[in-house]
Amino acid sequence: MEDLPPGFRFYPTEEELVSFYLHNKLEGNRPDLNRIMDRIIPVLDIYNHNPCQLPQLGGDLSNRDEEQWFFFVPRQESEARGGRPNRLTTNGYWKATGSPGNIYSNNRIIGMKRTMVFYRGRAPNGIKTDWKMNEYKSIIQSADINASSSSSSSSALMIRHELSLCRVYKKSKSARAYDRRPLGEIRSQPDHDEATPSDLHQNYLPSSSAQDAPNSPLSSSPHDLSQENTTLPMSIDSEPFWDNWDEFDF
Repeated sequence: MEDLPPGFRFYPTEEELVSFYLHNKLEGNRPDLNRIMDRIIPVLDIYNHNPCQLPQLGGDLSNRDEEQWFFFVPRQESEARGGRPNRLTTNGYWKATGSPGNIYSNNRIIGMKRTMVFYRGRAPNGIKTDWKMNEYKSIIQSADINASSSSSSSSALMIRHELSLCRVYKKSKSARAYDRRPLGEIRSQPDHDEATPSDLHQNYLPSSSAQDAPNSPLSSSPHDLSQENTTLPMSIDSEPFWDNWDEFDF
């Protein structure tokens, strides 16, 4: 995989992560595929490491990425005995945030997603960091029940806890993830495709020559822009420049 060209990224969708990678890893019926997946998404107990150490432990594709890393995480012994998972690391802990969400494929629930944030220190005085994680678990569902059916219930869904797939990433400091410029430079150089308030002022504020000309429509208009607030209404683009269209003989 060292021959991959610059810019190549492992960027799967959530549906692909659950339906293909996690599903095939759990089934284990394809040894050739497992060998490839181990180089892309290694098996690792991420809770034995701090987040800053995880990028170096990613797969051949993930460790080249500067934004996200993927791991298969085996079930802890405490979970196997019916207890809660231990998400403590040497420097902090992972804390779940929000409610679990479902992953769908063709309107069917195939997995569950939980988002976590890493806190430095110990609860309840931990300090929130920019490190985040999405934990995906596979769900087995009866073939005759789909996500839109009113008869769907939690009892018909079985979560496979023996292995989960985790996407670890750091909250981006850039306005666009693929834009590698420093944030200050991005702010100082707005995108030319988007109009900024300063652009609107430059385009629509009357020039000094227009104000001085006695017959200028801007100077004779009852709505003289030079006498109004410099903050122009957003509807100025759509206002007609000529109201008496009947004077023209088309």
